[in-house]
Parts: sequence; structure tokens; C-alpha cells
Amino acid sequence: MHCLPICHLTFKIIINLECSTCRGHCIIVNEPTTLHRHAEARFAGKYRKWAKASSFVSKLPGDVAAEKRKVAQAQQTIDAHVTERKISERVIPYSHQLFRKAVIEWLIVTDQPIQALEHPKFKDMVDVALRATQGVKIPGRKATRAEIMRMFKNHLTRLKKKLNVSTLINNI
Repeated sequence: MHCLPICHLTFKIIINLECSTCRGHCIIVNEPTTLHRHAEARFAGKYRKWAKASSFVSKLPGDVAAEKRKVAQAQQTIDAHVTERKISERVIPYSHQLFRKAVIEWLIVTDQPIQALEHPKFKDMVDVALRATQGVKIPGRKATRAEIMRMFKNHLTRLKKKLNVSTLINNI
């Protein structure tokens, strides 16, 4: 029984052929890529001449790669013409219903008492935020802590000055 060679990767039957152009000096595997590489290595000049005479596009690996490089160089890229723009957040127009919903969610999530909405400082904070034209930047924990400490020291300094003045008046 005659056994045919089989490719261990594709499980196809391997048929070895003798190259008719090389007159029996080369035995090659019958696969297009192998044939293309063989043609380029052994008789590229004859193949190119035939391809030109037949108005055929050369499929030799080197010619295909050269054509790809030529197309890549000829193709104009738009990278030089494009500038990156930051996408601004879509601003949702103000509505009383949207504000009411946001305030109620803030009360619930931060476990605030309902009276927090009636506090004058809350109203001041909202009024300040309304004047913002490009949104509000909310400080982080460290910045908030530092600002609270600075405000407290300023308050103590003013209080100390006030108490010193009152003690001087009492001493007179």
C-alpha cells in the first residue's frame, strides 16, 4: 500500500512537484506561498517579464511587500491635520425638578437631617454655585481639611484680638 505524506499542521496531503522551469533540479511543495518564494528565488526576471507582458500584477513576495510600502507612502495621513479636542461634559439645563431630585438624593446618601436644607449656609452655597459658568469644582478631603484648619486658625486669631481689646478696655 502506498502512503501519501500528510502535513502535521493542516492535515492536507503534501504533493511534491518538480519545477518545470528549473528542469527537474527543484522539488517543491504544491502550496501557493512556496511556489511564490521559489519563483522569486529562481526566476524572478522571467516571471516579472511574463507578468508585464500579460498585464498581470506580480505576486512575488518581494513585489507584494514593495507595493504595500508604495501605497503606504503615497497614502496621505490625516494625523498632521487633526487636533485633539477635549470633549466637554454635556450640561443638562437647570430645572426645579432636577434640583429637587439632586437635593433629596444628597440628603439620603449623606444622611443629612432635612433641616439642613433650611440652613442659611446651604442656601448661600447653592447661590454661589449658581453663579458658576463652567461648573463647580468640589474640593477633595485634604483640601477641605486644610481649609477648615485655616478658617479655624483665622477665627481664633480674630477672637484673640477681640478678647485682648476687651481686657484692655476693662483695665482702664
